[in-house]
Amino acid sequence: MTVYTYKATDQNGKYVEGDINAPDYKAAIQQIRKLNYFPVKVSEGKSTSKLSAGMALSLPSWGSPIPIKDLMTLTQQLATLVDSGLTLDDALATLIKLAETDTINVVLSDIRKQVHAGSSFADALAEHPKVFSKLYVNMIRAGEAGGILSEALSRLAMFMEKSVELKNSIRSAMVYPAILTLVGGTAVIILITFVIPQFSKLFEEMGAALPLPTQIMLGLSSLIINYWPAMILGIVASIAAFTFYIRTDNGRLQWDRMLLKLPLFGPLIRKIEVSRFSLTMATLLKSGVPILQAMEIVQSILINRVIADSVASLKQALKRGKGLSGPLQEAEVFPPMAVHMITVGETSGALDDMLTKVSKTYDKEVEQSIKQVISLIEPMMILFMALIIGFIVVSMLLAIFSANDIAF
Repeated sequence: MTVYTYKATDQNGKYVEGDINAPDYKAAIQQIRKLNYFPVKVSEGKSTSKLSAGMALSLPSWGSPIPIKDLMTLTQQLATLVDSGLTLDDALATLIKLAETDTINVVLSDIRKQVHAGSSFADALAEHPKVFSKLYVNMIRAGEAGGILSEALSRLAMFMEKSVELKNSIRSAMVYPAILTLVGGTAVIILITFVIPQFSKLFEEMGAALPLPTQIMLGLSSLIINYWPAMILGIVASIAAFTFYIRTDNGRLQWDRMLLKLPLFGPLIRKIEVSRFSLTMATLLKSGVPILQAMEIVQSILINRVIADSVASLKQALKRGKGLSGPLQEAEVFPPMAVHMITVGETSGALDDMLTKVSKTYDKEVEQSIKQVISLIEPMMILFMALIIGFIVVSMLLAIFSANDIAF
C-alpha cells in the first residue's frame, strides 16, 4: 500500500487536502471520488511500509512502543468520547491534543490521517501491529461492523484492565522471593569468596588433615575464585543454548509440556491460561467476532504451546460442526470444572456469559494459587539457604575442632 497526497474540491467547490492509502494511482483516484471529492492534484507520498519502518527505528524493538497501561487509558478515553456523541475523527483529534508522549501523538496522528482519508478505524490500527494486537484490531473491526464501536472500546479497556491486574498480582507476589534469593545468594558468595579463603590460609599453617566437608568447601571456593570468568561464560552459554532451544517449535513444546507437569507451577499455569482463554473468548464473542475467528485470535495470545495447540484442535472440531465442550473434554488440557461450566453455557445458549463467569472464577483461583505457591516457596527458599550456609559453617567448624583434637 502507498500513501497518496491529494488536493481536491468538494461538492460546494471548497478545497480539501489529505492523504489516502491505495495500491496504485488509479485506485487512489477512485477512492477520492468515493468520498465525493473532485481530485485536482494527486501525488505519491511515502509508502506505508516505509512509514512503519521509520517509526520502528525510533521505538524499542523488544516490546510495544506504548505501555499497556497507557494503551488502556487511551482506550477508556476514546470509548468515553465516542459514547458521548463525538465522531471518531473529533475523538482522535481530542486525544492527540491530550497525548502525554510523542509516541502516542505520532501513532494517533497517523491513525487519524488514515481515517480522514477514508480508511476504516480497524485498518488504520492494523498499520501499527506493535501497538495494537490482533485481538484489539478484530474487536474494533467487529464493533465498527455492528455499529457498537464505543461498546467494543469499553470491553477492550476492561479486558486490558484485568490483564494488568493479573500481571501486577503475579509480579507483586514474586517480589519477596526475589529479594530473598538476592540476599541469600549474595551472602553465600561473600562467604565463599572472602571468608573461606581466610580459613584456608589458617588450615594450611596448621598442616592438619581436613575433614571431607571442609575439603569440598575449600575446593569449591578455590574453583570459584580462580575460574570465575570461565564459570560465568559457561552459565551465559548454557542460558543462551537453552533460550535458543525453547525458541524452536519442538523445544518450546517440550518445555511447556514439562511446566504443566510441575507439582506447584503446573496447575497455576493451567489456571492462568484458562482465565486468559475464557476472558478473551467472552470479550470477542460479545463484540460480534465469529467463533472461528475468535478461536484463531485466542490461540495467538496463549503463552503455553500445549494449551495453544489444544485450541487449534478445537478450531478444527468447530469447522467439522462439533460443539466446543466435547473437544474441550477430549483435549484433557482444561480443568474439569472449566469444561463443565462451558458445557452448561453452550447448552443454554449463553456461552459468552458463561465464559465470563469461568474467567472470574479462575481469576480468583489464580490469586489463591499464587498465594499458596508463594507461601510454600518462601519457607523452602529459607530452608535451602539455611542448609547451604549451615554446610559452610559446619565444614569450617569441623576443621577447627579437628585441628584442636576436640570431639565434635
